[in-house]
This record gives sequence, structure tokens and C-alpha cells, in this order.
Amino acid sequence: MSKSCKGLAMELVKCLSESDCVKVENRSYRECAGEKAPSISSECVGLRETYFNCKRGQVDMRARIRGNKGY
Repeated sequence: MSKSCKGLAMELVKCLSESDCVKVENRSYRECAGEKAPSISSECVGLRETYFNCKRGQVDMRARIRGNKGY
């Protein structure tokens, strides 16, 4: 179950690396993922929310019994 969010994480890093936040402003991935600025695309925002929900599902006991939804 620890690898169920790995695909989402890789997609999020790829999306953030192509955003202006990382390219132009030379900020870290963590800073860009944590903000709600228009410097990241709506696709990256959607991937970020999906990734956070995936990580939350790993610690949710109900989801642990059923298994986390894979990517």
C-alpha cells in the first residue's frame, strides 16, 4: 500500500517541474506545491489534491482495511 501513491507523486513532480513557479521563480517543489498562487496550473492543483487525498487514505483505518485506491 505504500506504493499506491507513487504514480501520483511522480506526475505531480513532473507537472511542478514544468510550471513557472519552479522554472522562472527558482523555488523548491515543496514551496510550489504548498501554495495556491496562479504560478502553477490547474492541472497541478488537481494532481496535488488527489495526491494529498491518496496520502490521507493511507492513514485512514477504514481505507487501510479495504486498501487504498491505486493510481
